[in-house]
Amino acid sequence: MGERVPVGCRVVVVAVTAVFAAACSAGPAPPAAPSRAARVAPARLSDTLPDDPVRMVLPATGAETRWTQGLDVLVRQEARAVAASCARDHRTVLPARAPLTFIRYYELPDLDFVARHGMSESAPVPVPAPVPATTGTNTGGGNGGSGGPAAARRCLAAGTAAATALRDGYAALQGRWFDALVPLRRDPAVLRALRTVPGCLAGHGIRVRDENGFFALADSRAQTTAPDRLPAVEHALGDAYADCMRPVEAVREPARLRLRARFVAEHAAAIRGLRAALVPSLRRAEREHGLRLVFPAP
Repeated sequence: MGERVPVGCRVVVVAVTAVFAAACSAGPAPPAAPSRAARVAPARLSDTLPDDPVRMVLPATGAETRWTQGLDVLVRQEARAVAASCARDHRTVLPARAPLTFIRYYELPDLDFVARHGMSESAPVPVPAPVPATTGTNTGGGNGGSGGPAAARRCLAAGTAAATALRDGYAALQGRWFDALVPLRRDPAVLRALRTVPGCLAGHGIRVRDENGFFALADSRAQTTAPDRLPAVEHALGDAYADCMRPVEAVREPARLRLRARFVAEHAAAIRGLRAALVPSLRRAEREHGLRLVFPAP
């Protein structure tokens, strides 16, 4: 399913606007061996947009973050498409980059998805049709085609600028939304629910101090488990995590939904602009660069 993304530290990728991160704390013991092999169909792709684009930019539930992941991937694809087109025009070659992946938002965990697909596996990101580029003659004296490395740097910068322009339509608002969620970490009801997690995980044979200890352990297992056993291990970890975090999300999701309703009311003008402009801007990017806005789906 593309490159594997570490699940530790609860990194939430939100373009360049806001990043949630919690420090990892190592757990003292590995989980028991999974009791069953994971044989689950790969995650699929969906192109169904939310009924309100607010849900794509300001997710309040784990399931809504699937739309947020697709939005983030499209923006990153825009950067690569513009850079590739520029490289074609300047007969230069861009540096190789890893395939794009959908990156989970563990601050808003998608428990149904995790239970079905494990801690890090997701749907594959479609690869756009390749843009022709000159790769053989190297007549310009550089490391690439005739444009050389300076042209490649300019093309990468052009791609970054295009992605930034697309992201600017929602990035500031999204950053304020994720900032607004931070106080929930200290909410007494959330803290009470989180205190149940270590005991629940222990019932699954996973002995860690807290949720962050679980992420540290999951990262360690991802790095050290034999490839043929990794799907089963990841699936067992995902089962345990989803089971033990459901009481937490039963508290956090309603709180986030209430908070979003207030946030939307308080930012009414920006929300009107988002609803009017976001989807047309994404469709324009699709048409201009041969992209497709898609989302991971169970």
